[in-house]
Amino acid sequence: MAEPAENKAASGGFAPLKIPVFAVLWGATVLGNVGSFMRDVASSWLVTDLSSNPSAVALMQTAATLPVFLLAIPAGVLSDILDRRRFLIFVQILLASVSGTLLLLSQSGALTVEYLLALTFIGGIGGALMGPTWQSIVPELVPRADLRNAVALNSLGINIARAIGPAAGGLLLASFGAGAAYGADVLSYVFVVAALLWWRRPKVEDNGLSEHFFGAFRAGIRYARASRELHVVLLRAAVFFVFSSSVWALLPLVARQMLGGTAGFYGILLGAVGAGAIGGAVLLPRLRQRLNADGLVLVAAVITAVVMALLSLAPPQWLAVLLLLALGGGWIIALTSLNGAAQGVLPNWVRGRGLAIYLMVFNGAMAAGSLLWGLIAQEIGVAATLLAGGVGLLVISLVFHRIRLPEGEADLQPSNHWPEPLLNTPVENDRGPVMIQVEYRVRPEDRPQFLRTLQRLSRVRRRDGAYAWGLTEHTADPQCVMEWFMVESWAEHLRQHQRVSHADADLQQEALQFHIGPEKPVVHHFLSLDLRHLERQAVKE
Repeated sequence: MAEPAENKAASGGFAPLKIPVFAVLWGATVLGNVGSFMRDVASSWLVTDLSSNPSAVALMQTAATLPVFLLAIPAGVLSDILDRRRFLIFVQILLASVSGTLLLLSQSGALTVEYLLALTFIGGIGGALMGPTWQSIVPELVPRADLRNAVALNSLGINIARAIGPAAGGLLLASFGAGAAYGADVLSYVFVVAALLWWRRPKVEDNGLSEHFFGAFRAGIRYARASRELHVVLLRAAVFFVFSSSVWALLPLVARQMLGGTAGFYGILLGAVGAGAIGGAVLLPRLRQRLNADGLVLVAAVITAVVMALLSLAPPQWLAVLLLLALGGGWIIALTSLNGAAQGVLPNWVRGRGLAIYLMVFNGAMAAGSLLWGLIAQEIGVAATLLAGGVGLLVISLVFHRIRLPEGEADLQPSNHWPEPLLNTPVENDRGPVMIQVEYRVRPEDRPQFLRTLQRLSRVRRRDGAYAWGLTEHTADPQCVMEWFMVESWAEHLRQHQRVSHADADLQQEALQFHIGPEKPVVHHFLSLDLRHLERQAVKE
């Protein structure tokens, strides 16, 4: 395991690789992604052999990406409630089975378009399950101070795989057939599974408060709704990717129509993007010393906008390759900065669910933006659309630059400072809903500032599990103010005890400064009563 987050991290953008467990898992994941790109190249080529229908080719992209939209949040829920190591092993075996089946079908000549689409969809399911889970284990592997560097290295690893995988897959496909590419992909999963088996993740003791799927789903949605910091990250990501998606949606047309390139030239352009991303990842630690996340996202937007504007002028092919190098660098700067901001505002208990929502916004913005810019290009042409997208990206980035990304410096580790509730008799975990009341005594002149503090505290209550919150005052005692909030069950309230972070504790302490009573605020717990519960009590008596 990594050192505690409070420990000083090693300096340098490659510092996380000095941590053996991160280095091994990172290397294995790079190999796994190389294999995945090999599989994708083979499948994309085979579908053109199996069918001349353009819709069949288009459906391959749909089959690969649709599971992300359908399963992103459920995948995030599973990554939070299940053992992440075992879950990742299951996903790798699933993906290896898909490639193994493709290998057998292609070698036997039994592969059809229907089989290819179905197996691609299943592979997309595996990818949807893999994404939030892999990202959510990163904070377990490195100190908090190295988290942004670890996120950058993950992006670097993906781009290394993107630079190697398609070329290697194409070479195997041309030399030995599709079976060789699928076989190489199966072999890559062996290394990934071996690395995950080698990783000894500390076991979490089962205290009887493990979340169930639907309850965890609701808790994740409540957290996302109440987290202002996450809202900022999602908003900044959405506006950036909607406008920047224009260059990715139109790049094939740019290569073919505007630059007069062949399929090989298009491959060179994509390779230039990957190479540029690798270079950007190498330079990113130095840039981070001079710029914060907002500055980095703005730099990425400027680079992307300039590239789009210059591409709209139909430059020579050699210049276009250089522009795509710059585009890859800007792209990884944006991806790393926004993903790091999302990682920094999410506590561990809801990290998978929060990152799943981020991935949904990312993919949704890219999909919606691509469709929008494609329709615009039909009306005004590719060159004008590229220029409009670049100008729009620059303007919108300058406007939203004022909405600052969260620094992610808050201590989100559990504080465990809430005392255990006083009980007359043991309470069943499924009893609920539960009302918690906190009785404060506040001077009338302090009430405005106290209420503003409690309003901030309300978001903390909702993030940690409350579905309703409010304040009441005593009609006969102007100093008595009652804060109340509702949770679904007694088990959910006990989970709140485990979720409250050190940052939350600091805010609660700020509210307590207005309390003037001789003792701490009185806390009451009320359980709902229904006829079923009363009947059970009567039977026991």
